[in-house]
Amino acid sequence: MPKKGGKHADMGKETQAQCKRAKLEAACSPSVMSFESPDSLFGSLISPIKEEVFFREYWEQKPLLVQRNDPQVAAYYQSLFQLSHLKELCSQGLCYGRDVNICRCVNGKKKVLNKEGRVNYMQLKKDFDQKKATIQFHQPQRFKEELWKIQEKLECYFGSLVGSNVYMTPQGSQGLPPHYDDVEVFILQLEGEKHWRLYKPTVHLAREYNVESEDRIGNPTHEFILKPGDLLYFPRGTIHQADTPLGTSYSTHVTISTYQNNSWGDFLLDAIPGLVFDMAKEDVALRTSIPRQLLMQVNTGDSTKKLSSLLRRLADRLENTRELRSSDMKKDFIMHRLPPCLGCDSDPLTPGGKLPKIDSKIRLQFRDHAIITVEPDQENAVSIMKPPWYAWGGVGSNRRETHMMGTEDDSASEDGTAQQTHGLRFPLSYLEALKQIWSSSTVNVKELNLTSDEEKENLALSLWTECLIEVI
Repeated sequence: MPKKGGKHADMGKETQAQCKRAKLEAACSPSVMSFESPDSLFGSLISPIKEEVFFREYWEQKPLLVQRNDPQVAAYYQSLFQLSHLKELCSQGLCYGRDVNICRCVNGKKKVLNKEGRVNYMQLKKDFDQKKATIQFHQPQRFKEELWKIQEKLECYFGSLVGSNVYMTPQGSQGLPPHYDDVEVFILQLEGEKHWRLYKPTVHLAREYNVESEDRIGNPTHEFILKPGDLLYFPRGTIHQADTPLGTSYSTHVTISTYQNNSWGDFLLDAIPGLVFDMAKEDVALRTSIPRQLLMQVNTGDSTKKLSSLLRRLADRLENTRELRSSDMKKDFIMHRLPPCLGCDSDPLTPGGKLPKIDSKIRLQFRDHAIITVEPDQENAVSIMKPPWYAWGGVGSNRRETHMMGTEDDSASEDGTAQQTHGLRFPLSYLEALKQIWSSSTVNVKELNLTSDEEKENLALSLWTECLIEVI
């Protein structure tokens, strides 16, 4: 166990905090994280581990610990979120439960110390200093632009929603009991030190969160101290617990998580209905009625054999299927992901530049934010979907503010509902042309895979009007 000693965290002294922030900004080098592309961002996040090594040896298999001992990385990580930032954030109307949780692990159980309503900074400080409570700050990317930039690029990289939580724990304390999660986890140590223990999963690649008792998890498979600038990854299902050692005034780390409900099982549940929908139009076997009173029977052995036969026919059909119709996964991702981090001076809402003509050369904008999809309810139609444009203005208000918060705001306006649900819809014959635009760095309008010049110009103009393409 950690040795005793150290002092309490000082959450005040704004002048010192401002000086510290200034020093951090001066120390941070643009080379610490690369935002040139989603690939470069992830590469810099796990550096010096190579991507191919990471996915071959660690992803979904075992934990990865990167202890950097690099002052530049440590300074950059600390700039992402600090304990001293809480005072200013509390003035923005934070609420217990929604934005902040106050908790402590007591006798192997999580004790929640939340108050009602708005978060009071002085009460927060008191709980932290006197009750040794952990402050869990939900989805800080809503308030911190650098985390927004990181998570937006990671959502592009993984093609999956990426959330985060910041944990601030005083010395000699632990916020959560041993547990496992249903997400892939990346820990960035921001301030102080954190003592971690990881254990062998009881449920590999778990699909839900669960607390595990100390007498069931056995001895740790990994035990170490995270310091500022260090990174830890572990797969979903990995049992873990962490405490701030005595001698360290406090610890701050951010947990970045992804791949929740993003397994082959989830994709099968999403894609198979569309496949059945298509096949039933062509295969009379799927249109024949089920046996009388099947829904009332207890013994369904014969029907199980029939269903197995139909599934084999479905598998054979799948071998020759070029397009899988996604019912919900694509839609959920595009509707709830972060908007692009474009900066305050950018205005993507208004088309600009030359109108596309038949002789124009065009390229797709926001490729990482555009999804081409064929849905089961779109008879002979294809859509190119994107997050609602109203959320993309300036600093990405609305969509960023509700990112990963479980807020039901998808029907915010009547005129935007159809576009939010379906995107831009075209005849299915436009699918190859849309793929052409999506997969090419640039493409000539006249070379689009459509039968007439009028169709080619109309497609280009529709995409240009929605700021999805620009004319070169």
